[in-house]
Amino acid sequence: MDKLWAPWRMKYISGVHKDEGCIFCTKPKENNDRNNLILYRGKHAFIMMNLFPYNNGHLMVAPYKHTGNIEDLCDDELLDIMHLVQKSIKAIKKCMRPDGFNTGFNIGRAAGAGIEAHVHFHIVPRWIGDTNFMPTLAGTKVISEHILDTYDKIYKEIHMEDL
Repeated sequence: MDKLWAPWRMKYISGVHKDEGCIFCTKPKENNDRNNLILYRGKHAFIMMNLFPYNNGHLMVAPYKHTGNIEDLCDDELLDIMHLVQKSIKAIKKCMRPDGFNTGFNIGRAAGAGIEAHVHFHIVPRWIGDTNFMPTLAGTKVISEHILDTYDKIYKEIHMEDL
């Protein structure tokens, strides 16, 4: 029998991750970007991998400002978010070659926001044929690469432009 191995998801399954406070506030304050999955720091926002991804390469761009309301962000914050979205998509295209992307904000619980108190923009790479029977029949999403291997790949591409 084949096995799916994604040990980092145990925090999600057990609910341990829910007591960490706002990850978009606490993680950038730490000096531990790789373990916190922070790929890039902009002036007003940063790029972070989703620890519990929908697909390999699922990224989030969040402002440093703690707010659940997009209308609370100033023009500079909004512009920085969109520049980092563009930077993320370019990097993912180079190293992962997806066929498309799902992108956007989930604002409020009714819209599917997992962290309602801090707005963040999702970038989910998609491949033709990436949907299969596993989520439907087994309630399991297959993530085919270790999250830190994906981090290293995307990190390298995101920082290539800075050289």
